[in-house]
Amino acid sequence: MTHPTHDLTLISHPLCPYVQRAVIALTEKSLHFTRIDIDLANKPDWFLALSPLGKTPVLRAGGQPIFESAAIIEYLEETAPGALHPSDLLERARHRGWVEFASTVLNGIACLYNARDAQAFTAAARALHDRFMQAEAALGTGPWFAGPHFSLVDAAFAPVFRYFDVLDQIGDFTILTGLPKVAAWRAALAARPSVRTAAPADYPARLARFLAARPSHLGALVAKRRDMPADRVPHPQHESLDATRL
Repeated sequence: MTHPTHDLTLISHPLCPYVQRAVIALTEKSLHFTRIDIDLANKPDWFLALSPLGKTPVLRAGGQPIFESAAIIEYLEETAPGALHPSDLLERARHRGWVEFASTVLNGIACLYNARDAQAFTAAARALHDRFMQAEAALGTGPWFAGPHFSLVDAAFAPVFRYFDVLDQIGDFTILTGLPKVAAWRAALAARPSVRTAAPADYPARLARFLAARPSHLGALVAKRRDMPADRVPHPQHESLDATRL
């Protein structure tokens, strides 16, 4: 059976953090791919035929669809040169666990931006801080999760930190306070070329509009601001999204 790493098409959404994981892995492995963005609030039939869960990303490899980011990055790891997993099997299993941990953090971020009131928001922020404390304890000397070698754990966490580039402009929620290793990791990831190009240049404006559209405590905070990178005044109708995945 052939395992194509050519003729690759990534079905994506500009804000989806799971798409960013796949883009980072593709870029780190120097694989050429075509990226097609869809509207998650108005999913085309052809996309639903490829994605049983109706979620991005989907990677078409040689015409065959692979859905779910974990499956995509593992496929790329197994078929393309430039290993992003450690060779030791026990350490590789540990890394897979931390990739899943990053997904849990993304779920926590969704709880944050969907929190209806200040009390729920504070609880979500505290839970996120606890998660990052666990990451702080797992980090070594850096600059990456596994020390000098960039890995799929780094690819999974880079989209997590990208949220905070916008959240930090809204307020100081102390989610990343007192975590020096996490702070250094975040800075290193932000400077990585594969991470910088994983999201569109207008990502901050798109995310600000998305957050302002939420019927939530955070949405109200963003809507009050006039210095956010959302075309100055948020226009929620311009960003039609499926909030369950972003």
